[in-house]
Amino acid sequence: MNGGRWGRRLAVVAALVAALAGCADPTPTPPPAAPVPAATPAPSTDAIGPHGPTVSSDPAALAREIDTAHATIADPARPPREVAAAARTAQVAYEELAFHPERLAPVLAALPPGPADVTNRIVTAGRDLLAMAKGTPGDELPAWRIAEPLPPDRLRALYAEAEQRFGVPWHVLAAVNLVESRMGRIASHSEAGARGPMQFMPSTWASYGLGGDVYDPRDAILGAANYLQANGADTATGVDRALRRYNNDPRYVRAVRAYADVMASDERAFLAFHAWEVYFRTTSGRVHLPVGYDEPRAIRADEYLARTGAPR
Repeated sequence: MNGGRWGRRLAVVAALVAALAGCADPTPTPPPAAPVPAATPAPSTDAIGPHGPTVSSDPAALAREIDTAHATIADPARPPREVAAAARTAQVAYEELAFHPERLAPVLAALPPGPADVTNRIVTAGRDLLAMAKGTPGDELPAWRIAEPLPPDRLRALYAEAEQRFGVPWHVLAAVNLVESRMGRIASHSEAGARGPMQFMPSTWASYGLGGDVYDPRDAILGAANYLQANGADTATGVDRALRRYNNDPRYVRAVRAYADVMASDERAFLAFHAWEVYFRTTSGRVHLPVGYDEPRAIRADEYLARTGAPR
């Protein structure tokens, strides 16, 4: 529904780590709703710092950091704050591997099979999104507003509601939400003019938005499910075609499917993706854009970092 761009790079890359914008009748029999994770408080970003977590550049050490993060995320007994912190460490590790693909093979070789498979999928998705980006890192941060996303249990319930109504798998909706706005964290218009957490162009929203508010998470998720169903995403063979209508680039489709497949295989991965922060690559390095960042115009990264007292 909107075009890829350097600035939204991973909202990642998509999110990896930076981010990125047109009916089927009748409605299929609703599938049973998947279990919803227990409500968790939003983790504090106070300790994240202006550049995010630091990870090792040594492949063996980086593999240990990723493996430890995976174990923490997978453990339902771990407190939500620990899970979120582990997810953010893994996020930065994936980003580093996406930007430095020559490091990937030795890291994968040092990981157990399960974490290696997930890491490879997520890093490959990040590489696809990076390939869609325009240009190289500059010296400015974007004119964005970063907002607190809905808690994971509430978002998960909205995806389940949309799946029941339109037959589009919840994990596909979650992956689109992740790539388009980091699950609602990036609360700004895209460069192409798209709007809201699912990034709808106004004309598309008029046709598929069900009369709702494009900025409201529930309305946006239902509108996206309506649009995707109209293009075949309520069938196993139609998801890729529908995603291609959402963004006409095979790299976008591959990235969304990769994130979706990871969540479909292990729902705790959704909690990890939900914890991902917004980072922006600049000539001053990776810059964390925390909740509360709100710049009406682009700002030099070194000036912003000076404000935070961070080394530049």
